[in-house]
Amino acid sequence: MTQHALLNNLDHKALRVITTRGAEYGDNVMLALTFPAEFRNLQAHYPVVFRKNAQGQFEPVALLGFKDGQNLFLTRQGWDATYIPLTIERQPFLIGFSADRQPMIHIDLDSPRVSREQGEPIFRDFGGNTEFLERMNSVLLAIHDGLAGNESFIGALLQHELLESFVFDITLNDGSQNRLAGFYTINEERLLQLNGDALERLNRAGHLQAIYMTIASLSNFRALIERVNTLNAGDR
Repeated sequence: MTQHALLNNLDHKALRVITTRGAEYGDNVMLALTFPAEFRNLQAHYPVVFRKNAQGQFEPVALLGFKDGQNLFLTRQGWDATYIPLTIERQPFLIGFSADRQPMIHIDLDSPRVSREQGEPIFRDFGGNTEFLERMNSVLLAIHDGLAGNESFIGALLQHELLESFVFDITLNDGSQNRLAGFYTINEERLLQLNGDALERLNRAGHLQAIYMTIASLSNFRALIERVNTLNAGDR
């Protein structure tokens, strides 16, 4: 259940947000929605791939695990990476819109992160925003602007036929066979065939760097497999 409310310093003055990372706070998710401006930070830790959403539209995601409910970066000590995807970090805040379509901060009051006893305060004693809320405001703005850019990026990939489906077969240390399917990646052969004019247009639009960041991120699949092996061995 969710209970979204427009954040304000009267009704929500006493609220705090628990920033500890764990499954009990909703972090046990397989993937995180993302956008090209975030790829540079993500590619150091997570594979960035593409999926079709419920509306049949392509969107980029950072893979955190190989199956629903599995986040291989959650350990007893918290989140085991120096960068957390922004669409995960922003919880329990989200973007809502006013009557004139201006973005405004909302909060999910039913989130397990919302507390009155522990966590980061949202407002100062006299009503001003805390540094934590200012950080969340910047995160939400980055998400809002970044997701708005997905349409142009995906459109360019489709125009040049740069997306292809893939199947990733995994053999774990215990001998079990596993398969990841239903996702898409960059067709590198097709990318190499693009002429100079097409590459220049992609570069001028800021898409070419994001494409190569996506390709570079795929090396993280090896690290994900090792995380599964470590988890299966009971070492986390």
